[in-house]
Amino acid sequence: MKIGILCYPTYGGSGVVATELGKELARRGHIVHFINSQLPVRLDGDGFSDKIFFHEVSVPNYPLFSHPPYTLALAGRVVQVIKEQGLDLIHAHYAVPHSLVAVLAREISGQARVVTTLHGTDITLVGTEPSFLDVTRYAIEASDCVTAVSASLARDTRELLAVNKEVHTVYNFVNPDIYRPVPPAIREVYVGEGEHLLIHISNFRPVKRVPDVIEVFARVRESVPAVLLLVGDGPQHCHALAKARELGVSEHVCFLGQQREVVPLLSASDVMLLPSEQESFGLAALEAMACGVPVVASTAGGLPEVVADGIGGRLLPVGDTRGMAAATLEILGNPRRWREGALERAQNFSSTRWVAEYEALYRQVLA
Repeated sequence: MKIGILCYPTYGGSGVVATELGKELARRGHIVHFINSQLPVRLDGDGFSDKIFFHEVSVPNYPLFSHPPYTLALAGRVVQVIKEQGLDLIHAHYAVPHSLVAVLAREISGQARVVTTLHGTDITLVGTEPSFLDVTRYAIEASDCVTAVSASLARDTRELLAVNKEVHTVYNFVNPDIYRPVPPAIREVYVGEGEHLLIHISNFRPVKRVPDVIEVFARVRESVPAVLLLVGDGPQHCHALAKARELGVSEHVCFLGQQREVVPLLSASDVMLLPSEQESFGLAALEAMACGVPVVASTAGGLPEVVADGIGGRLLPVGDTRGMAAATLEILGNPRRWREGALERAQNFSSTRWVAEYEALYRQVLA
């Protein structure tokens, strides 16, 4: 199949999943075309193959427009690629604007089917914004096939947008050949003998509750020596820094910024902290478990479907930093048992299984 992929090019979950899906599809022999204003971060470096292509979108900047018309420019570029490359389908990740763009390009070109994958905030936040509600609903209803990354998100879509379209649950995934435990040599850079290493990875948006990560860590340090790695960047960076200073743990918190290679950092860690306000899936949690790292997270959204309380880690109510600290100490007290549980849980989300689910839906749409 010849497949076009529309996604955000940044470190956020939807863009990462879309890019990894494209790479897996290429490994299976499909021709994959990414269409975007910039190269997706997971394609940078060794992400390309002879079956992966990138088509850049140029956005005109006329004085007439108060804002650059990216959505229209993207739609026009998608139409061009459909016609020039003979695409069979467009897989749009995130409802606004990508699903809407894909539907428009299909109508203009008269070619290519549209598969839309919903990732979370496109429904729970953007989709319920009054000005976006009707166009989001239209994009979903007009798609040839719609998937969501968790049963929780599929349910939210039906309830919040009142759509009639069937929404298939297709979970996110990891390639177990890439996300697996590796020798934790980097650990000695951050901790000494007898110290524990905790980690948090996110885009540092308010929904991730990064100050809660600091609070959980501070409570853990009241009982055991530990260091916290914060991987990523975003709006709550300064809030997290201020919280660490307020609680007197700033010397034990390492802000690492955005990192392309997280497997060595995960493999060196003892526990992943993910106290999010909302998570449609929780890809960071899955990546951690695949590297043998148990997760302490909130019960928000799709996290219970991913972590499974008592197997891949522990789940507590949003904001329960005291409970999360206690759960972290519980895991640190029996690391082998929880490591085995994390690895076992991650096996349910292998790329082999879930990329095959997407392929089956593609064939169904094209039949």
